[in-house]
Amino acid sequence: MNEGWKEAVRVDDDVVTQARFHAALGERDVPYAGEWAERPAHLPHWSECRDRDIPEHMRGTISDRIDMRLADAKEWDDFDGTPGSGRAALWVRLPELLEVSAAALAIVGDYVPFGISQALGHRAGGNSLDNTLRVTSRTPSEWILADIRIHAVGHGFGHGLVHLWSEHGVLLGSASQSAIVREIRDEPRVVTGGRLQRPAPKEDRA
Repeated sequence: MNEGWKEAVRVDDDVVTQARFHAALGERDVPYAGEWAERPAHLPHWSECRDRDIPEHMRGTISDRIDMRLADAKEWDDFDGTPGSGRAALWVRLPELLEVSAAALAIVGDYVPFGISQALGHRAGGNSLDNTLRVTSRTPSEWILADIRIHAVGHGFGHGLVHLWSEHGVLLGSASQSAIVREIRDEPRVVTGGRLQRPAPKEDRA
């Protein structure tokens, strides 16, 4: 059964994001099943990975409520313009959404912009234009591995895929995504008239 609806995804009493969903719901009883996606074999377990430092521009967002550990990725301050392989991975845990659900997988699947900065080797990111989630399993897993694969960046847009793996290597789903790509500048923000604004260019300052 196909359905479309608009939903506010909540964590406790706070609205985190709002999105429009189109989903194929239910199950079909057929005798066929299989899994052909390949999980990267060299990645360390989450217990062996360091916590990700949250960049300034992401503080005060949902990122404050997510545990992230880098499995195969650089920190924000380590980008030097050297392009990456197009592959990146991090372990993600949602303390308030420990059950493996479509909502939890949708949040973890929203990491193509993270992968874009890793692929470019620059402090870049952007806003999602579309995100299609395909759920294949709801196997319980406290930590989820976001296995990010960037396909291309061009003309101001980036495209990629995130495979979502359980701690024990079960493919939970995949999320394909396109995003607007823009440079991120970690400049201090000032409040003017109740609005956050960037500081004026140096030549315009008194």
